[in-house]
Amino acid sequence: MSNRPRLSPRSNPSASVQRQIRVTALLLVLIIMAGTLGFKFFAINDDATWVDCLFMTVTTLTTVGYGEIVELGQGGRLFVIVFLIAGFAVFSYGIVEIGQWLFSAETRHYLEKRRMEREIQQLKDHFIVCGFGRMGWTICELLRERERQFVVIDRDETLLRNTCLTQHWLYVVGDASDDRVLAQAGIARAKALATVLPTDADNVFVTLTARLLSGKLDIIARASDESASLKLERAGASRVVSPYSTGAQKIARFMLNPNIEDFLEIADHKGRQDLELADVQISARSPYVGKSLMETDLRDTGVMIVGIRRRSGERLMPPPGNAVIEAGDCLYAFGSAQAVNRMIGEASQVVEDFSDSARGSQSVEFRN
Repeated sequence: MSNRPRLSPRSNPSASVQRQIRVTALLLVLIIMAGTLGFKFFAINDDATWVDCLFMTVTTLTTVGYGEIVELGQGGRLFVIVFLIAGFAVFSYGIVEIGQWLFSAETRHYLEKRRMEREIQQLKDHFIVCGFGRMGWTICELLRERERQFVVIDRDETLLRNTCLTQHWLYVVGDASDDRVLAQAGIARAKALATVLPTDADNVFVTLTARLLSGKLDIIARASDESASLKLERAGASRVVSPYSTGAQKIARFMLNPNIEDFLEIADHKGRQDLELADVQISARSPYVGKSLMETDLRDTGVMIVGIRRRSGERLMPPPGNAVIEAGDCLYAFGSAQAVNRMIGEASQVVEDFSDSARGSQSVEFRN
């Protein structure tokens, strides 16, 4: 792992300013107590109560001036002069410190982080991206285009603040192999995690930590070579991707089948409607349960079912039109991104009973 120091996920950047505010509050309490004792000591009238002295202290300190309900002699008036000077100094100091805390950039950043923490705590079935380099940024862009919720984890706070805040992306600053950081990113409720850190060692540690925290989480890890891929698989990665190997395969497919690759291109280029191939988990509450493919309106909405994986493991590729959709099935849907996302929302009214079968279905690959 890198030797860079770990950042606490709940560190408060305005802690020094808050300490000054606490000191100011303590000084105000002390000067009010001193004023109350002073008025009690210098009071001429014997019937002056502690409440009367406290009232005189507050009205004197705030310069309201309702009149003297506690009679003072010459010594008492000298005490009031000293008390006013000291109180005004402490009060002015407190106002400056509170203003500095309220309007400082650190405080705004701290409040922004607290807001993001609350939003992250409300996420469910979201995605976690560990590492915000070129590959991590591209993954986030694709997730944003698909309108999926995600959280970015990286140790470079400046990079995250400058990029994610402008894009309104949620992020957590810290080491992605730290249990607390992953917990703060909502790993217990996440659907999948991608670790695309610069080194294989970092990715192995993140994969191992994430798998220990969540046995059902889908983990996609980046590897530089075959040796690292084997280690990542043993650490618990659901899928390992080598950018060099994947890029070489894609180049070869472009050479062999250029027209098919153009048709299956996922990204949206030059305003064309983008296409998506996704696996859709059918829950018991899904409106598609009990219907055959020909009885659904999927084709009319722009979605084509190219395969079905039964809960028992049976695969129908391609499925016949009279194939009945059952709870726990995994449907491989191909069509426009908008139509596929709408189908996912209708079909995946979450029931955890079938999460294991859904996870197994994601290992199926479609090749030309």
